[in-house]
Amino acid sequence: MKAFAALFEALDATTKTSAKTAALSAYFTAAPAQDRVWTIALLSGKRPKRAATSTELRNWAAEEAGLPLWLVEETYPIVGDLAETIALILPPPRLQTDRSLTEWITLLADLTGKDKDTRRAGILAAWDGLRPTERFLFNKLITGGFRMGVSRGLMTRALAAASGIEDSVIAHRLMGNWTPAETSYEQLISPEDDAASSSRPYPFALASALEGGPDALGPVEDWAAEWKWDGIRAQVIARPGAFALWSRGEELITDSFPELGILSRSLPKGTVIDAEIVAWGDAGLQPFASLQKRIGRKTVSKKLLAEAPVRLIAYDLLEDGGRDLRQSPYATRRAGLDRIVSSLPPGAPLIASPLLEARDWAALAKKRAEARDHLAEGLMLKRRTAPYHLGRKRGDWWKWKLDPYSVDAVMIYAQSGHGRRATLFTDFTFALRDGNDLVPFAKAYSGLTDAEFREITAWVKANTLEKFGPVRRVPPELVFELAFEGIQESARHKSGIALRFPRMLRWRRDKPASEIDSLDSLRALLKAAHSPPRP
Repeated sequence: MKAFAALFEALDATTKTSAKTAALSAYFTAAPAQDRVWTIALLSGKRPKRAATSTELRNWAAEEAGLPLWLVEETYPIVGDLAETIALILPPPRLQTDRSLTEWITLLADLTGKDKDTRRAGILAAWDGLRPTERFLFNKLITGGFRMGVSRGLMTRALAAASGIEDSVIAHRLMGNWTPAETSYEQLISPEDDAASSSRPYPFALASALEGGPDALGPVEDWAAEWKWDGIRAQVIARPGAFALWSRGEELITDSFPELGILSRSLPKGTVIDAEIVAWGDAGLQPFASLQKRIGRKTVSKKLLAEAPVRLIAYDLLEDGGRDLRQSPYATRRAGLDRIVSSLPPGAPLIASPLLEARDWAALAKKRAEARDHLAEGLMLKRRTAPYHLGRKRGDWWKWKLDPYSVDAVMIYAQSGHGRRATLFTDFTFALRDGNDLVPFAKAYSGLTDAEFREITAWVKANTLEKFGPVRRVPPELVFELAFEGIQESARHKSGIALRFPRMLRWRRDKPASEIDSLDSLRALLKAAHSPPRP
């Protein structure tokens, strides 16, 4: 644990990518092999099962520190992180424990499922033998949410430097549903294929947002354009003895979409396709809201299969006949994709994303303006000569999204943020007019500058009408323009409407609350957004 704590402190002390890479590479070279595996897992988003709830941890920490629980509850929002709050309030350790990261994780695994007294005794004993940074990291093992300022790509480069294996090979090894308790360090960095990798996906290529117009990209003929579909990004794996669907978040979702299983019999063996899962009814493509019924479900009833069927829209071919095509030009991969799709039997739940032709960028911009008519978010632009990159590489893949929807709304509640913004009010609830009433309809916490958040915080403190724990009710006076990517009906919201990815575009100091938008205008926007797509 001391080595892991030293790594955390080294990463936390710098913003330089080279320094972070060097610290990680040194750790992966010297740390115990199984500690390396757990570190890779934690930085990849995998974490052990929880041995205690947040409520239990707060209670036990308050008792151990001799503090009233209310004081701990008031301190937590200010610090912004429960693991750090507990590490700060606990008395100094009376023991010196020298366990490895793996041993501490094993201890937590052994405590999971035990009675409350056993778990309490085990966690208190652990706190009593750890230094402050080690305590903080131990608490994070329980509460989850490790954030060490390390991207997956940076970790992969550090592993490559420590092992001498190509980063593309390591990135592929880290994909899938491997578990740190059952995986060795040698298995993760091995360049050799094994039977367990037959259903493993490739790292996804990611696009960068295109700011402004595409004129600087060169001739339009050098680019392939297609709709940016609003669904679930997925890879379809059809290899000998294996068929699998993987989400971009590396979740195995094969069982969540059983109607796509027919592709295991119709796709040629040794095929891997990058695609989008979309809702698809009798009338064709359906809005994303129809797909949401299927998200997160491990089992799907016949009723839900009938109500919300899905289809795959394919846009890239990563493996053909067992051959890795990722370094081949996009145009070559696309030709192979079209060949495979055209060979599928009629009614197969997979189609190729249509390519959009245009004589120049102005003509393509006109097509982009029609994206919502096709239930798309904009356009994807892919350089015809580009390989399938590992992660995000600027220059070859661009997402040219439509401007977001927007409305003007008034803030009615404010709540403090977390982490470095724990002392500021940054999380706001907004309302629209509904006749003479104000109806809450959205929450947002991003989009403004720190200076604006500080100014709003001072205003909230001076104008609070009521307090509800960490939430404050304020007069409906401050108006903001909110942007959002999508809109749908929702029985869970008082307004009857839910927004996708709401954020604050700007503080409308020029606009009084009497001029905010109405709920009727939002309903009209909902109706327009969910009208049938063009054929």
